[in-house]
Amino acid sequence: METPVADRSLLLQQRNRKVRLVLLAILVANWVVAIAKLAFGMLSQSAAVTADGLHSFIDGGSNVLGLVAMGVASRPADEDHPYGHGKFEALASLGIGAMIGIGMLELGRMALDSVMHDKHPQVTATMAGVMGFTLLVNIAVTRVERHYGHKYKSTLLLADASHTMSDVYVTLAVLASLLLVWLGYPRADGLIALGVMVFVAWVAYGIVRQAVGILSDTARLDPVEVARQTMSVSGVRSCRNVRSRGMEESVYVDLKIEVDPNLSTAQAHEVADRVETLLQSTYPQVVDVVVHVEPASAMAART
Repeated sequence: METPVADRSLLLQQRNRKVRLVLLAILVANWVVAIAKLAFGMLSQSAAVTADGLHSFIDGGSNVLGLVAMGVASRPADEDHPYGHGKFEALASLGIGAMIGIGMLELGRMALDSVMHDKHPQVTATMAGVMGFTLLVNIAVTRVERHYGHKYKSTLLLADASHTMSDVYVTLAVLASLLLVWLGYPRADGLIALGVMVFVAWVAYGIVRQAVGILSDTARLDPVEVARQTMSVSGVRSCRNVRSRGMEESVYVDLKIEVDPNLSTAQAHEVADRVETLLQSTYPQVVDVVVHVEPASAMAART
């Protein structure tokens, strides 16, 4: 049975509220981690730990950005935005990608200072303990965000989970560098950080690529498969010009079908309604289907 448009809108608003609650909880966790790293980094005069704390604050900043974006994205469609405000979530994902880039620059500065100027932290057991604790918190945050990102099909939560995972790898790099510095290899701090920098760049690229795909209306459904499904509807002679766009959880589809030219207007619309019902039941993420009905050519009609 087709879900009414009003019910779909209500479900989308409920989903956005749940995403905002997850982001708020993650924001608190990220800033607890950031404060712990910054406070201990400054007290212990550790440039690496302090830089990692700044990276965690970027995580918190991305959560604030996400909350603001979701507040806008959850608004229902209006005259100025007849397709809704969902793309603001993709814009927030672009912002997160930019923040990862900023964190990558900070990580590069830290690495160059270590390699070229022989700057490295003074290793203590307490420092390692604080970093280990924040590492466990970040791993838990990443798992929670990824779980709810898949559950709610939220591009923003999945992007932020990738961002937090970059913080996990930064913390692992700091812990590894602390161990090597303690073993007598002070420049290892910068070399490991440079390796992590490459990973962070790859994460940023993936997030930006996904967001750009949404904003540039990349096809969301396989047109060949959609046409095959459409052709299974009784009364459809051919299907062409299949197009889809939108976000993972809200896809818009339009296509053209040809029907028997002898059908009345009402009968042709009945065929179109059956196509719409089939596609929305086959693809739950489809929120709207526009079917353009045309009479089959004389040759097609005879066949």
